[in-house]
Amino acid sequence: MRTSIFSAALTSLFMVAGAAQAAEWELEPRESKVIFKYSYEGTPYQGEFRNVEATFDIDPMRPGSCDFQVTIPIADISVDSREVLDYLLDIELFDVDQFPTASFSAENCELQSMNSFIADGTLTIRDQTHPIEFPFEFDVEMVDGQVRFHLTSAVTIERLKYGVGQGYWANTAAIPNEVEVEVDVYAVQK
Repeated sequence: MRTSIFSAALTSLFMVAGAAQAAEWELEPRESKVIFKYSYEGTPYQGEFRNVEATFDIDPMRPGSCDFQVTIPIADISVDSREVLDYLLDIELFDVDQFPTASFSAENCELQSMNSFIADGTLTIRDQTHPIEFPFEFDVEMVDGQVRFHLTSAVTIERLKYGVGQGYWANTAAIPNEVEVEVDVYAVQK
């Protein structure tokens, strides 16, 4: 029942906007943010993944079907300290010289409520690929006569599972294994 209600609401919005078929969407980088939060010796910090490239293929007639392709250029990480950035890009953490990008892909979404989903996908960091459930909320809106969607999420990633933490940084006493990633992105039709 929920799927048909969501489908009807989303289909109506797409028809009003003149986009009743499956739609491919592209991230709007100026308005989108992908933030990561971590702590060092108990003090909270955060950084931002910048210049993220993402495409989304979503069919309003089949809201459980989706195709997410996301590429994150690791060298474009933004943090408040040059020293922290050097550590992050170094061989013991992201090893940007050998692994310049991280990626996420998903081809299946499960409807949880009217606008809440879980995407079953894979995350690749440092050439380590693991399945991940990516919960997100999805809203379609009109801005200046153009249809766009707004996707928000928060997910916890275990950094050591992906090899982000070699040598000294494998110790979780100073930096916990869990890193929270918050996604707040907008996309427009391609």
